[in-house]
Amino acid sequence: MNDLTQCVLTPDVNTDGFASLGVAVHRASTIVFENAEAYASRGKRGPDGYSYGLYGTPTTRALEAKLTALEHGVRTFLVPSGQAANAITMLPFLTSGDKVLIADTAYPPVRDFANADLARFDVEVAYYDPANIDDLDRLIDDRTKIVWCESPGSTTMEVQDLPAISEIAHRHGSLVACDNTWATPLNYKPLTLGVDIVTEALTKYVSGHSDLLMGSLSVKDESLIAPIRSTLGRFGIGVSADDASLVLRGFETLGVRMHHAFSGAMQLIDIIERADVVDRVLHPALPSHPGHSIWKRDFLGASGVFSVVFKPGVAQHVVPALDVLKTFAIGASWGGTRSLAAPMSVKANRSATAWSGDDLVLRLSVGLEDAQDLQADIEALLAEISARA
Repeated sequence: MNDLTQCVLTPDVNTDGFASLGVAVHRASTIVFENAEAYASRGKRGPDGYSYGLYGTPTTRALEAKLTALEHGVRTFLVPSGQAANAITMLPFLTSGDKVLIADTAYPPVRDFANADLARFDVEVAYYDPANIDDLDRLIDDRTKIVWCESPGSTTMEVQDLPAISEIAHRHGSLVACDNTWATPLNYKPLTLGVDIVTEALTKYVSGHSDLLMGSLSVKDESLIAPIRSTLGRFGIGVSADDASLVLRGFETLGVRMHHAFSGAMQLIDIIERADVVDRVLHPALPSHPGHSIWKRDFLGASGVFSVVFKPGVAQHVVPALDVLKTFAIGASWGGTRSLAAPMSVKANRSATAWSGDDLVLRLSVGLEDAQDLQADIEALLAEISARA
């Protein structure tokens, strides 16, 4: 064999006895076959076989398998972001003339996707009060193909009764999907509560280091596998093995990170609730939270993300006061090692429910910093807001 050819062809290396704790990174676009017959029959390999890098490598399959087990599902698919997971959950199961019902407190990009894209495909989009089962029962009909949930709701933390919602939806032949990014599969398992498809923004807690984007969707029934897989193929959607390996690495510390973040959040909430400028704190683990009883019944734990609602007339002073923060960073997303503060508006993303009071909620995500430093930051912030107000 000539030198140029040897530069291109790589010899097989014996891997017997090489049992690494770390998952190998398998990068691939082209998958080669042992003979022409194997190539010709590649379609018979099924969803577990390898035929092209877009449809998975051993690295991405390892991450899918871990998520499937934790979610109590039958299969997981990886996509480039959490919002991609939300969109791909809906697209395979909707056609012109269908209807989708979306929780009014869902992640704003879900609303934007539904209003801008699903409506363009002649899918009727309607929103329901996430905390009112009667509202869902009133709006649902036999054209409804998907009921979309997010529990707790984006920013304002409404907790949904998934078993009750699923019973109503399934009675009308509708699928139920739920965004589970806040709790992660460690603290909430929607597929065990009647949901058909659960999505995660792995970008946040699961990867845990604010350095990549990825999403997942896990399904409860095997009949949902083929429509999703074929849709991903037609859209050319896949993820890199390198990013999947980083998510797998982050996964290993998810439990201790979540515990630390939740513990830190509850310590800060105790300080925040006593501040004279604060009206209330929104976190499902608080007994004062409207959805606390459902959270206590259905969840296994909680995260370190919560929101602060200020007293009337105070909200206008919150944004300029954020500049006193030294440990908290100002930025969107959550679930990384660094604590984040993000001022959020609410009213523009509500249509089935009303948000009273000033149109600003401060969302905080507690990270892994020392509790004293975070406490000093929050106390300085509250003092600055109080002085300005």
